[in-house]
Amino acid sequence: MTPRHSEPEGPGPEEPVVVRDRRRVDPQTGEFREPAAEPAAPGAEAAAEEEPVVHAGPSLGDSVDDAVSTASDVEKQLAERTADLQRLQAEYANYRKRVDRDRESVVQGAKASVVGDLLPLVDDLERAEQHGDLTGAFKAVGDKLVSGLQRAGLEAFGVEGEPFDPSVHEAVQHNTSPDVAGPTVTVVMRRGYRFGDRVLRAALVGVTDHEPAAAGEVPAEDTGSVGGELPLDGSIDEPEQQ
Repeated sequence: MTPRHSEPEGPGPEEPVVVRDRRRVDPQTGEFREPAAEPAAPGAEAAAEEEPVVHAGPSLGDSVDDAVSTASDVEKQLAERTADLQRLQAEYANYRKRVDRDRESVVQGAKASVVGDLLPLVDDLERAEQHGDLTGAFKAVGDKLVSGLQRAGLEAFGVEGEPFDPSVHEAVQHNTSPDVAGPTVTVVMRRGYRFGDRVLRAALVGVTDHEPAAAGEVPAEDTGSVGGELPLDGSIDEPEQQ
């Protein structure tokens, strides 16, 4: 028997053709379109429901705590750097003051040294003036020299009648007298000079100290009567009765 050939079956049902417009710009309006969501594969939703949700990142509370901790560390570092900067500024200011003070001290020391070398010349001018020899052009030159030294800071001291000060006076003579209340300069043998706060030369002086009144001596202002007049207090001694 000849086998029968099975006839081919007819074509099965055709799958529908789906056309997706993926153009980003709408050809009619010319506006941008949001991309359309892809349809989920069959069974994807069920798988998504079965899988547990796992959060990979930190929670909101942990993020806030970390941010607060970081801000606190930054503020602490900022305070430390600010304190360091203020300390450096204070040290630099002190350094500048010290340098300026040392520079001024060196300048004043140099000026005082030069002025000190000219003091013998000033003494000669003063003695010439006392003897009447400082006249004419010589007097004009001497006056300019003394004026310039005074403007630079030279100051003379040591005059009769001022209190004795051992830090600026050198006593070479000593007397006593009841006319003074304490150690007083009564004789000036050589004037002293200072330049600013520095004493270039002490003054040579004679000092008179107070001498208390002798015992039994009554001061004139304490006597009861003067020149036969009535006592100052107005009291009169009455004669004794026989």
